[in-house]
Amino acid sequence: QVQLVESGGGLVQAGGSLRLSCVASGRSFRNYAIAWFRQAPGKEREFVAGISGSGGTTSYADSVKGRFTASRDNAKNTAYLQLSSLNAEDTDVYYCAARQGGYYRSPQEYTYWGQGTQVTVSS
Repeated sequence: QVQLVESGGGLVQAGGSLRLSCVASGRSFRNYAIAWFRQAPGKEREFVAGISGSGGTTSYADSVKGRFTASRDNAKNTAYLQLSSLNAEDTDVYYCAARQGGYYRSPQEYTYWGQGTQVTVSS
């Protein structure tokens, strides 16, 4: 069983940056791939980034490639998503999710979810 708690969201001006954190409880954090998703009201949950258990492999949605960076510190049971060059279209609730094995882009593949953190970008 893994519990995920996100933090780091907030209000930021366009062009600004934020760093989201996802702290996991439980054992063997490195056995879990972590993905970040985002969701706006009335819309489907959208894949943003994924990172393998070792942190050696990452993948990004085209809309955030070059602006967002996923990382993790397995010694701290924590995954991060650095958000840079933010624009109004990045305003969403951001979720981290975990699954054993590799990461996938479909939210249906994930067993564990955090509660979400709101990111609001003002233009």
